[in-house]
Formats: sequence, structure tokens, C-alpha cells
Amino acid sequence: MQRTAPDPQREPEPGSGSPAGLPVLPELAARLAAAAGRTAPEPPGGGPPLRSAACGYWERRGLFTAADRVLAAPGTAALLLALYAAADGAVLLPRPCAEEYAPPAHLLGLPVHRAPVPAESGGVPDPFALLETVRRARLHGETPRVLVLSVADDPTGTCPPPEQLHEVCEAAAGEGLWVISDESRRDLLHDPHDTVLLSPAEILPAEVVVLSDLRAALVPASWPVALARFPATDRGAALRSATLAALTALHAPLAGPVACAVTHALGEPESVRARTATAARVHGALAAALHHTLTAAGALCRPPHSGSHLYADLDPLRRPLAARGITESAALERELAPWSARGGHRFGDDPGALRVRLGAEALLGAGTQLRQRVLDAPDPLA
Repeated sequence: MQRTAPDPQREPEPGSGSPAGLPVLPELAARLAAAAGRTAPEPPGGGPPLRSAACGYWERRGLFTAADRVLAAPGTAALLLALYAAADGAVLLPRPCAEEYAPPAHLLGLPVHRAPVPAESGGVPDPFALLETVRRARLHGETPRVLVLSVADDPTGTCPPPEQLHEVCEAAAGEGLWVISDESRRDLLHDPHDTVLLSPAEILPAEVVVLSDLRAALVPASWPVALARFPATDRGAALRSATLAALTALHAPLAGPVACAVTHALGEPESVRARTATAARVHGALAAALHHTLTAAGALCRPPHSGSHLYADLDPLRRPLAARGITESAALERELAPWSARGGHRFGDDPGALRVRLGAEALLGAGTQLRQRVLDAPDPLA
């Protein structure tokens, strides 16, 4: 990919900040401003209007949902903390996986085990590796309770094939695990006609909690809001009740004005749908160009299908990188800091491996006006 724009400015510290996100939609900004006088926060778990809007959001994606099966929280970390506390057992994660999955378990003192993802895609562990991980955890006297999956994955930008997802879900059900399905980026498919995205809740309706961080595609990056959809079973109701109790104990409600604006966004008016579609198109074009550049240089990288990230393995370039003093992922992160790089060690990967997550956001430009120009351009690469 040929670059005609100046290189982005290096950040003060590797990983010290995240991209500013896309420009805020004027319609959502107006809703937030109109609710600015609201002084009361949302009740723990979200009020009825917000939860009802969430039901419509999921029903448009093929998942019928009742309002008493929904919880809202100020961000993924808070929701995962409450979910892990409610499940009260060891947590199983794919390797690599999103940065926010493990820290809530560590805070609660819960064991965390990781199973490697297969060659085809990230987001789900290899089913045989999952079963072996469960077996070893039980040998050490632990009780695995939760498996976290990502069907539109961060960090790899891939979507697992349906047959692969079926195998993992069957393995999890056979071991009595709750499955938390992170579907935050499901609306950011680069080619919806070429990528089949299946929710684990369609495979295991009684064992799956669907998680969605709305900042991924629906609301501005600075509005921390996440939703959870629980199974319509007695066991699902008990898990929701325990999760709500944990959220209540955290005393970290959603801000009232933000909840009003998010409720409007969950209704997906035309402007919101158009922004999501544009973001998917732009991220897809930039991520594909970045993937082409990396593989042409000799790196190994799964083709991205969703979101704005991809995950590159630069081990084939280890010798020339070592000549520059780059021998592990932290050094690789520092070298590639201008490109929103995050070393593989941040995603539970081997710190000695030369793996790194790169984001298309680094190609959008630093200012709001420039980012809006990229969104408006027929050819984002221009």
C-alpha cells in the first residue's frame, strides 16, 4: 500500500492511549445534549427504556429477547467483572483474546486458563485444546465455569466458520460451561455477503450469555456502555440475578444523559445504520490494504473479516528484526507505536513471539475533520 500522507506522530509511550474513534454523529450528540439536565443515573442493570431498546436491537439480529433477560453496564470490564463473580469459577479464554477478558477474573482472584485458537481463525479455542485445558484445570482442583468466545474477533479481525463454532459450543456444553459470546463487532463485517456470522446463542440457547460493547459499532468510543443478554431459562434467570447483585454492589451506574442517547442509538435510526455501514466499509478497505502490505513483506497474518484490527506474526522476519534489537512482542510494539500497535503479550500470547495487533484506525488521521473526510471518501485509501 503506497502512503502519500505524512507518518502519524509517535505516541509518548507504547500503548499509552487508544485511537480517538470516529467523529460523533450530530444526531447522537444532540440527544446527549437534550438529556444533559437529567441528574438521576440509570438504575443498576439499566432502566426499562434502555433494556427494551436492547431487546429490539437483538431481535433485528435474530435473537428474540425479553427485557427481564437484559442487563446494561458502564463498559465491558464492569459487566465481565459482575458475570465472573456470579459464575464463581475458573475462566477459560482463547489465546490470543481481547485485552479486557482476563483482568476482571484476576481482580476476583479467579483462575484463568487459555487455549490456543486454530489456524483458521481467532475468537474461539481449538475444541480439543479446550477439552484438555478443562481436564488439566480439574486435575488441579479448579472448577471451570465460563468460556469467553468472540465471533467477530478482536484482536485477529476474523470470524470462526460455523462448523468450528459448533464444535467448540458442543465441547463447552459437554463440560457444563457457561459461554459468554462477545458479539460487539458483529455489525462490522467487511463483506456481509461473504462472511457467515453465527451466534453461539443460536446453537446453545440455554447456555449462552451474549455480550455487546456498543462502542465497537453503535455509539462514540468515549461512551462506555455494554449489554448482556441472558438465556430464557431458570438457570439463566439465576445467573442474571447474581450478575445484577454484583453490578449493584459496584455502585457504578450508567450516566443518565448517556443512557438516553444510547437508548436512541439502539433504535438504529437511519443515520446510525448508515454510520455503521460506512465504518465497516472503511475499516474493511484499510485493513485489507494493511494485510496486503504485511503479507507482501513476509509476515503471517489471517485475512481480516470484521472490525478494524488484524493480528500479524512477524516471526518469518525474526533475523532482520533481531538485527535492530527487536526480539519480543514488547519491543515490536514500541517500534510500531505510531501504527496503534499492541504486542501479542497484551492478548495472552507468548511474550517472546513476534506477534502484534495493528489497527486501521492509525490510517484514519489524527483529527476529527480528517477522519470525517476518510469516512466520506469513495476511496478511503486515497
